[in-house]
Amino acid sequence: MSDGADKRSQAERHKVPAWVKRSIRDDFDLLDASRQASEFTHTDTWRVFRIMSEFVEGFEQLSRLGPAVSMFGSARRTEQNPHYEAARRTARLLAESNIVVITGGGPGLMEAANRGAKEGGGLSVGLNIELPHEQKPNDYVDLLLSFHYFFVRKVMFLKYSIGFILFPGGFGTMDEMFEALTLVQTERNENFGVVLFGSDYWGGLLDWIRGRMQAEDYIVPQDVDILTVTDDPGEAVEHIRRRLHAVAGLRARRQGQPDAP
Repeated sequence: MSDGADKRSQAERHKVPAWVKRSIRDDFDLLDASRQASEFTHTDTWRVFRIMSEFVEGFEQLSRLGPAVSMFGSARRTEQNPHYEAARRTARLLAESNIVVITGGGPGLMEAANRGAKEGGGLSVGLNIELPHEQKPNDYVDLLLSFHYFFVRKVMFLKYSIGFILFPGGFGTMDEMFEALTLVQTERNENFGVVLFGSDYWGGLLDWIRGRMQAEDYIVPQDVDILTVTDDPGEAVEHIRRRLHAVAGLRARRQGQPDAP
């Protein structure tokens, strides 16, 4: 072998692979603060980390709750509204049944539910959301989590609840209701209880669901049966308890265990 060929062979043996060079360069760019653009924290890449952090915190805090029910309703109703006292009593009965109460943590009917949970000796949880007009957490929350992203907050409501009780409310309440119905209908979640409190308020919507959606075969009768309507706090809680027992029995059978008494 000629001297020239031997030198080329040695150079090739000691040549740094291209992937190593790229890796070193990437590390340099990462650690070089002078190269960081201020806009980086506003990119989708950065948002992924914020989303992850909200999921991690939510999972860590809520996974230890035990059986819980999410209660929804208008933030605009005051203590003078009849539904305020109904929500308060419903939450108190849930707490006395050793069921945790979760709300959006804000004022109105959310406050009523958190208040009732504390009065019943139970755990009162609030999942607050950052809004353009600041939503101040109510004074009856034991465990408060704040979220920037609505969809992360929604996962927490759905993942850690055995049922929903929905009082009269606006778009946010409707959003939570139809999300729960869709997951039960498509068998992506156990058939937990979905209770609508206030027949006068919900009656028109149910008439439309039956008269249009069901009548025109967009849904089947069993889909409507997912919903229970009541005007009685005790009946609402009893329905949730029945569903809890049914789901516990189903899970026990899947695991080859006898049903819970």
